Amino acid sequence: MPVTLLYAVVVAIWGSSWLGIKYQLGVVAPELSIAYRFLLAAAILLAFCLATRRRLRFARRDHLFFAAQGLTLFSLNYLLFYVAAGYVTSGLMAVAFSTITVMNIANGALLFGQGIDRRVAVGALAGIVGLGLVYWPEIVGVELSHAALVGLGLSIVATYSASLGNMVSVRHKARGIPVIEANALGMSYGALFALGFALARGAPLVIDSSWAYGLSLVYLALFASVFGFGAYLTLLQKIGADRAAYSSVLFPLVALGLSTLVEGYRWTPLAAAGVALVLAGNLIVLRRPKPAAA
Repeated sequence: MPVTLLYAVVVAIWGSSWLGIKYQLGVVAPELSIAYRFLLAAAILLAFCLATRRRLRFARRDHLFFAAQGLTLFSLNYLLFYVAAGYVTSGLMAVAFSTITVMNIANGALLFGQGIDRRVAVGALAGIVGLGLVYWPEIVGVELSHAALVGLGLSIVATYSASLGNMVSVRHKARGIPVIEANALGMSYGALFALGFALARGAPLVIDSSWAYGLSLVYLALFASVFGFGAYLTLLQKIGADRAAYSSVLFPLVALGLSTLVEGYRWTPLAAAGVALVLAGNLIVLRRPKPAAA
């Protein structure tokens, strides 16, 4: 699949996944809903791997990394963001998550010795500033309190957890482990971790029998998890973790676009300027450098 199509798929699916998450809240504890989501996604991927006779036997060391990715990318980061939502607004969490672009640049340099592309760094910073302008009314409306600092701290830790999960995918590529097989096993571990968190917290093992919950669960498992993570981690292996992570700056814009249609969100000149800056940063990040003259 072409890079531009992968990028569009990731942004469109994850930008609209908030609709599914909205219908997950209520009867079922968040960590249990996360477990259900990735358990169903893992089952779909494992069934596909078995039907197509893909290799699922890997070395014990590889399984340690599958478990690490399950914890960081398919479990802990979601759990922390759910907790953070009780302290800060979704806008502030979106800005916090957009810093994964910078985290991926730094982690790539620290863990794999990858060089830092200044153009990507500049584009990432432009995107983060632009997203900050979009959510400026929410940001300035947050009182500097203990609760706000806790929420912001949890959001940053959750983002760093996701970045570490991205780095595991970089390691998978070096080992020649395909994305589908890695996701099938990583999501299996992630579902077990989320279930363990739910049981440790004493969350009742219940299921919401409503159509809204069931359909949103299928959407999040099949589209946001199987297709979304499949496209994103494939994109990461094609263009690098730093460039792929910029899609996280665009997710909130898609969500706001849908909110404009569904909930009547009103755009301001400041928000429009922020969008322009985000899009400019996107062009900077994804533009291919000109080949050096011979």
